[in-house]
Amino acid sequence: MDILPKEISAPISLSCPRCRSSRLWRAGVRHSAFGDQIQRWFCRDCRFRFSDPEDVQKAWSAIERFERQSLKSGSNIVSNSQICVTETKNLAAEQQKTEVLRRNDLSTAKGKIVEYEFWMMKQGYAKTTIEARGRIMNRLVRLGANLYDPEQIKEIIAKQPWSEGRKEVVTETYSNYLAMAGGKWNPPKYHRIEKIPFIPTEQEIDQLIAGCGEKTTALLQALKETGMRVGEAWKLKWTDIDYVNATISITPEKGSHARMFKVSNKLLAMLNTLPKKSDKIFGTYELRGYRSSFTRQRKRTADKLQNPRINQITFHTFRHWKATMEYHRTKDILYVMRLLGHKNIKNTLIYTQLVTFENDDFVCKVVTNTKEAKELIEAGFDFVCKIENESLFRKRK
Repeated sequence: MDILPKEISAPISLSCPRCRSSRLWRAGVRHSAFGDQIQRWFCRDCRFRFSDPEDVQKAWSAIERFERQSLKSGSNIVSNSQICVTETKNLAAEQQKTEVLRRNDLSTAKGKIVEYEFWMMKQGYAKTTIEARGRIMNRLVRLGANLYDPEQIKEIIAKQPWSEGRKEVVTETYSNYLAMAGGKWNPPKYHRIEKIPFIPTEQEIDQLIAGCGEKTTALLQALKETGMRVGEAWKLKWTDIDYVNATISITPEKGSHARMFKVSNKLLAMLNTLPKKSDKIFGTYELRGYRSSFTRQRKRTADKLQNPRINQITFHTFRHWKATMEYHRTKDILYVMRLLGHKNIKNTLIYTQLVTFENDDFVCKVVTNTKEAKELIEAGFDFVCKIENESLFRKRK
């Protein structure tokens, strides 16, 4: 809402150029290049703002007088005003020239980055890798980097408040860019610091899943039951689901092995409620943009439950959690390796963090028929033994 000044009567001869109304308010002043004040008016009927024509005419007359005086002064007589104008023009021209050169440099850098992305595509790099490295190169350019000056790149990377791991990734990306451009450099030495990943409790994971929307809930439940990467889950198609055998087939990424998972009827029901508007289960929207929606839902759930640990759960946390729990349950590193689709067991060892479970507490259930036993197995319970007609199952708390 506009804040209007105190009403002052306008001259009788003055009217709004739009609606011809004489109901006007003064609306402040502006100044011309020579300091002349130009009155501004506000129409109370059509809310149009305009300048006083007489003041505008006076300002133009002052400019014309100055130009005539400049012409009469000749080349041998230069006034102070002329010096100021000349200096101003030279400064403006220099700034304009600098701006043009800067735009040309940016345009050239952007072109090289596009060329680099196309080169990676021809080399067979994954789409996610191409996009990530493209973003890194664009970030360097925005920081003022000259892609032809490796020493300057080193300086820029060193000055950023990034982690050692982030600097290592940026260094690897620029080294890869130089491989395309045919350049060489002596890359700086950065080494990421290995940290034990955050492993939430199953209760916290279930609380997060329950606090999200329909689409996010189905996605997180799939990550919990399978331990697949979120990129693999996001690319799932309806044809990857086998409702008869209750299985989901995974199209791998990052050079992993293809896998097939047995999933619960609960997950299949969740997926079946999603709209079938495309061949992909979770739609054609980019995962990168969907992450912000997940972040908002996660924060809402954490605030509602007053549990800040939930804010530490990411998509990849589900993979950490699944690998850790399966290894603790089976003590079979090769089984976990196959579950995650790894080709190198060294990668599996990163995920299988040995979490100390206090007192080894379990939840025990007793069933007497096949239907109840099936429900417990789908819920993650393990069969222990059978006593007479009763079967005992347990699940770690």
